[in-house]
Amino acid sequence: MRIGVVIGSVREGRKGVQVGAWIAGLARQSIAGEVEILDLKAFDLPVYHDAVLPSAAHKVYSDPRVTRWSEAVDGCDGFIFVTAEYNHGIPGAFKNAFDLLGPEWLRKPVAFVSYGADSGVRAVEQWRPVVAALQMFGVRAQVSASTFAEFTDGKFTPNDRRKAQAETLFTQLTRAVRAVELLREDDARRTSE
Repeated sequence: MRIGVVIGSVREGRKGVQVGAWIAGLARQSIAGEVEILDLKAFDLPVYHDAVLPSAAHKVYSDPRVTRWSEAVDGCDGFIFVTAEYNHGIPGAFKNAFDLLGPEWLRKPVAFVSYGADSGVRAVEQWRPVVAALQMFGVRAQVSASTFAEFTDGKFTPNDRRKAQAETLFTQLTRAVRAVELLREDDARRTSE
């Protein structure tokens, strides 16, 4: 099992790097398998502009940065989206990165860790129908941190209950990944008959 922790903010001074490192560290202790941080900023992705829709591109893209992003996402069995909340919604760079791909996300489970002035919960609620459009299974458990109450002198200081919330999130995510693997095996068997 390979879980990608996607850090979805690319702005200078972003808090997502700390939140992503924290959740990835806990995940590595709890999830049997690999946990990899996928930091959007490291991919330097272009704005989505191709004439060919990702669902019709067959994972062949005109920009090598998108190809690299495609390979990273495609190699994961499930995801933890670390999302900020910007203007009561999803960060634009993160939504753009999601829209650049199609089949790489298809039917993979996803969990959400959010942060913001109101703990990022509105961004997660906007993410849920977006990921559902690609048949991704969004687990119910989430971790939501307040940038006012859980950052001290610029350092992420999650409150005591966040670790227990993360453990519930990991349990739900790993169960979902296993269930999806069984469905894929069943689909492959039916296709070969």
